[in-house]
Amino acid sequence: MMEDSAGRAFIRTAMKAPYLEREEEHQLAVRWKENQDQHALHQITLSHMRLVIAMAAKFRHFGLPVGDLIQEGHVGLLEAACRFEPEREVRFSTYATWWIRASMQDYILRNWSIVRGGTSSAQKALFFNLRRLRARLATGSEPLSNETLYREISAALGVSETDVAMMDSRLSAPDSSLNAPLTDDNGAAERMDFLVADDPLPDEVVGDTIDVERRTGWLKSALGALNARELQIIEERRLTDEGATLEQLGATLGISKERVRQIEARAMEKLKVALVRQNPEFLAA
Repeated sequence: MMEDSAGRAFIRTAMKAPYLEREEEHQLAVRWKENQDQHALHQITLSHMRLVIAMAAKFRHFGLPVGDLIQEGHVGLLEAACRFEPEREVRFSTYATWWIRASMQDYILRNWSIVRGGTSSAQKALFFNLRRLRARLATGSEPLSNETLYREISAALGVSETDVAMMDSRLSAPDSSLNAPLTDDNGAAERMDFLVADDPLPDEVVGDTIDVERRTGWLKSALGALNARELQIIEERRLTDEGATLEQLGATLGISKERVRQIEARAMEKLKVALVRQNPEFLAA
């Protein structure tokens, strides 16, 4: 961050820098682009620092140090100088304005709140235009409800009304620490205490998923030891949400329910043998 005295001196120097005529600006830009002339770059950027300072003043209501905004704007100015194409016959200030503004806006989004926001272009437009649009819509003779304001802003910026309401809430109040007590009493509960989730931890979820996949692979391999009728009985009796009854399978296969039970018992024994053969550690369990 700039020290106050150094910052004021820098601003005074920048404001006294002479303007560049179109031809002089073009020549300097060519020297920089073709020959990497550092003196030419210095002249171009110094003469446009007043543009950076003016832009920083427009963003001062976000509560961030103006000196920091100027520094970020200078970064954008240098980026513009590196990318500028003098053969296009466009004034440098026209081109640089976008880079200066973008650099400052990115800085504001990174530092205005510890909660990251405005990651998409639509959210970024909402962040920087919400207050202005709300103030303009509220200037009518009749006060507008929040629902109406959100609807109008949503239509103007192409974002959902929910996004408008959430951003309005964020801009209306400062960040709150999750470790802040809910009351002034010593030992009072913190906000964090009420955000405890009962869901399994991520490592537990991953572990369970891996175990299920491993066991599924074992079972599929072991099922290869069964003949067609045994496999049908096991699938319909054990591997469906609503297992078929012995009577239903007996009627389907044309055998008694007792015979179905015997085949099922034999199939289960074959599965056990196959699983132990593939995974001897089951014997220890």
